[in-house]
Amino acid sequence: MAPSMVAAAADGKGFNGVEHNFAHLLKGVKYLSGSGISKVPEKYILPAQERPMRREAEPDPLKLIALPLLDFSELQGPNNDAALKSLSDACQDYGFFQLVNHGIPEEVTKGIVEVSKEFFEMPFEERSKYMSSDMYSPVRYGTSFNQSKDKVFCWRDFLKLTCQPMEEVLPHWPSSPPHMRRELAASYAKAAKNLSIALTGAIFRGLEIDQVEEHGAMIEEFKAGSQLMVMNCYPQCPQPDLTLGMPPHSDYGFLTLLLQDQVEGLQIQHRDEWVMVQPVPNALVINVGDHLEIFSNGRYKSVLHRVLANSTQHRVSVASIHTLSSNRTIRPSPSLVDDANPPRYKDTDFASFLDYVSSREPKNKDFLESRKVTR
Repeated sequence: MAPSMVAAAADGKGFNGVEHNFAHLLKGVKYLSGSGISKVPEKYILPAQERPMRREAEPDPLKLIALPLLDFSELQGPNNDAALKSLSDACQDYGFFQLVNHGIPEEVTKGIVEVSKEFFEMPFEERSKYMSSDMYSPVRYGTSFNQSKDKVFCWRDFLKLTCQPMEEVLPHWPSSPPHMRRELAASYAKAAKNLSIALTGAIFRGLEIDQVEEHGAMIEEFKAGSQLMVMNCYPQCPQPDLTLGMPPHSDYGFLTLLLQDQVEGLQIQHRDEWVMVQPVPNALVINVGDHLEIFSNGRYKSVLHRVLANSTQHRVSVASIHTLSSNRTIRPSPSLVDDANPPRYKDTDFASFLDYVSSREPKNKDFLESRKVTR
């Protein structure tokens, strides 16, 4: 555990000097759930208006949605006009879709889910070796969304792994469970990276800008771009109506590839309603990130999503977030800008995002809203 966190836990104060019993909270929700608590600690209880519980005259929060289901083999085929239109429609209308026949072997996807579960099952003393408040750390274990800024914690533990350049970051990754590095590095991380590049090319074709020379160069940049792997752990919660596994947020990158077990929990905001994403066996959930919304000049939407807690099942997911390298500026594509459709977003980069989220409690789509051009 980082020294600053040890000090906070020891003196019972939060990161901002606020009195809280952080000694057990910093151990995360896996520890709390396993300790047999019957009530959610006060730090996790949301204000009444932000809780996921159903209120009279509101839509059912457990309403299921069948996201657009796309077949990757059809996107890659020679006669793919219909598939590309389906991709474009999904990015515009939902900001999310599910992808089947994605080419990642089932034993690889099952392997990464299992090794994720094994990591969170390890003793806290082993997991805490990777705790850090440094957002640039190649390995970061923690709890909640941003434990140094969150006024209310969410019911989630995580392990974040920087994946590029692989040969530089791999030695920093956890050595336990023993097969973690091999499973991630040799299999899932590489496969997810290659898939993200292929999907980006399909997105460019759907936007009808794939023939523009600068975008061909961008595909090459994506090959050396940023990739962050996030393992999420959502253990059973004694009072799931009072808290959330993840608060409403959008993803900062270009594309996110989400691998989840078959336990429901992911919700997206669609037509001003929260709807539950129905898991599809062997499918990946793909969503548009803030950078793609900026690049498409608002044509494709980075959509708010959240995760519900539940009292009966342990849920695990693995998100792979992809974008250009951290020093690369993202701006609306010149091919999608003209006098009738001027730039709607300011130039941005990953450093701007980190500065933003490290200085405040991130909420909803606040960062993306801060990048919009006001006229």
